[in-house]
Amino acid sequence: MHMVHVLGSMAAGIAIAGGAGLGLAGNALFDMALNPRAKHSIMARINSGEATGTDMSIFASDPSRSAARAWFDEAKRDISIAARDGGVLHGWRVWGHGVVPAPDGRRSPESADVDHRYLILCHGYSGRPSDLAREAHAAHRRGFSVLLPAARGHERNADRYVGMGWLDAYDLLAWIDTLVDFDPDARIALYGVSMGGAEVMMASGLDLPPQVRCIIEDCGFTSVWDELAVQMRDLMHLPVSPLLDAAEAVCRARAGYGFREASAQERLRSARVPMLFLHGADDSFVPPAMLDAVYEACASPVKERVLFEGAGHGASSYVHPERYAMIVGDFLSRHL
Repeated sequence: MHMVHVLGSMAAGIAIAGGAGLGLAGNALFDMALNPRAKHSIMARINSGEATGTDMSIFASDPSRSAARAWFDEAKRDISIAARDGGVLHGWRVWGHGVVPAPDGRRSPESADVDHRYLILCHGYSGRPSDLAREAHAAHRRGFSVLLPAARGHERNADRYVGMGWLDAYDLLAWIDTLVDFDPDARIALYGVSMGGAEVMMASGLDLPPQVRCIIEDCGFTSVWDELAVQMRDLMHLPVSPLLDAAEAVCRARAGYGFREASAQERLRSARVPMLFLHGADDSFVPPAMLDAVYEACASPVKERVLFEGAGHGASSYVHPERYAMIVGDFLSRHL
């Protein structure tokens, strides 16, 4: 993605005295990380097929993932919501066995399913809903209906800036309302990985309807500021200050949110539904210390955390598949 050119622009911004240089650097960082329409952005490379997102070898080589993707491609159906800032946001859904839509688009009383269980799955940064096809397939086999929104800046919602879970958490309320409108007796669980994990944590402190019974997050970050600071130090080897301050100012002006305010940690202080926190002990992308921070911040009277030894970022369910499935399945059984 011509990373050298992007980093060169940032370095030049630091070297040039005055706000103009920092403005250049802040815009370059914003475009690289959060603007899928920018020529040299991470998302543009992925959307054009020049690079892959979260499909690393440990995931791509898993046979159950390939089979689940084939199932998902066949079973998925389009679903959309009106975005609060205009336009439409897209996702995919697969109704559970026995769930029958009525002509008015709501759930038919003739539906044979009696459990009314729904799982909303939220994918990570640079990914797409199909990254969670394995989890969707497993839930569907257990009788769940599944809904997989595409995050802002991703897949069919690539016409928008990336929301890093913060903007998506508000969108998640609309996705939840769509399920409640479809089935007022719905029993809903939220599940997210990485940026999706941050998204469901950020949603935990919002005014969730009673149909949302529990939330599971896997390797989500404490805040957008904290996560970008980690990446700037460890991946880009760039100074956090003043670059990240400049990029935050750009993000606030162009995308409408700030990196510091976009905090899962703060939102969790208002969480009320049961929460399950999962993380890989060898995660170098979202440090395991963030697990401790979000767990301690969570105000829910029911909360659990599990650390998976030897697992990298988003890989806990692949390194420890049986244990992971047992923990998640047990949590869902107890709270749905």
